[in-house]
Order: sequence, then C-alpha cells, then structure tokens
Amino acid sequence: MTRVAEIMTRGVRAMRPSDSVVQAAQAMDELNVGVVPVCDGQRLVGMVTDRDITIRAVAQGKADQGVTLSSVMSSQVSWCYEDQNVDEVMRDMSERQIRRLPVVDRDKHLVGMVTLGDIAARVGGAPVSELLADISEPAEPDRSHQSQASGATGGGASQAQGRAQGSQPRGDAAWGMQSGASPRGTASPADEDPGAQGG
Repeated sequence: MTRVAEIMTRGVRAMRPSDSVVQAAQAMDELNVGVVPVCDGQRLVGMVTDRDITIRAVAQGKADQGVTLSSVMSSQVSWCYEDQNVDEVMRDMSERQIRRLPVVDRDKHLVGMVTLGDIAARVGGAPVSELLADISEPAEPDRSHQSQASGATGGGASQAQGRAQGSQPRGDAAWGMQSGASPRGTASPADEDPGAQGG
C-alpha cells in the first residue's frame, strides 16, 4: 500500500492569515501555482486560491494591500494525513471533485501537498483515469447573482454576429488551453473535524 508521504510534494510555500491578497497573488505568480496553503505558524488554517482572490477581493472592489488572506481564504478545507493510504485519498478527491490536497502530520502541521499529478506520475493505472474523469465532470454555472459584467448568456455576440465579423467559434485552443487540459480546481469545503477526513 502506497502512503501519501511517498508521493507528495514537500517544501510547500505557505502564507499567514495576516498576509495581503496582493502578496498571495505575487507568490502564486512567482511559483506558477493557483493555490497557497494558509498557516498560523505550522498549523494549517485555510487555503487561498486564485479564484478566491478574484471572486472575494477583486470582484468586490477590495483587492488592495490592506485586505488580508483571513478575509478571502477558505477556512474549511479538505486535507489528508501524510501516513494515509493513497487509495483512500483518491476516493476522497473523487467524491469532493478536487485536484489537490494539503497534507498534514498528526499534529495538524502542514508537511506538503498531494495533487492529481503526483498520483498519476507515481501510481498511475486505471484508478487514476477514473479519478480524473470524476474530478473533471463539469458543474453548471450559478447564474443567480449575475452582474452587468457577466453580459449575455453565451458570452456576448450572437453566432450570426460572430460569423459576420469573420471570427471562429471558440474552442479550447482559443482560451490558451491544450485539448484535454482543464483549468485549476479549488479546494472544496469540508468539516474541520479531522475524523471527517477518514484519517
């Protein structure tokens, strides 16, 4: 049985709840990542994603140096233990449709991250293919709180207008994605009680 500690990424950059959203965005840019764990000392207290910053800070007009991660981070996050079985973690990732999990020791200190990529590279096989399919299942967009910025359903100009202007339909390549690639996922809320993590 493979344990998480055997495949996880160690030396993960973490930030403090008092750090600014600007600092977090800069760290994400420098590290080329879309999520950063938030720790109080070594203890994991939350996660912040590029989407959290966009939705909870930028879209609300409060993405300045004074806004801290504690006001935009997800404080209830899924996580796993370093000595947990990888198969168990894969089931949890599939159920929650998440691509990465912070890894903690039994004292709840952050010790690394495990991603779908870590699992695929070191475990592989049919279970990983099934996991990818489960996680990649698309969700319906929530259109209940549309602002004027969201525009018309369908992304703006009608197909007839687009053809008249000579534009091509937008596929994955038009959005800078390779076929089969998918955008970064986010951490999913979970009970803070460690027993809920199956550990």
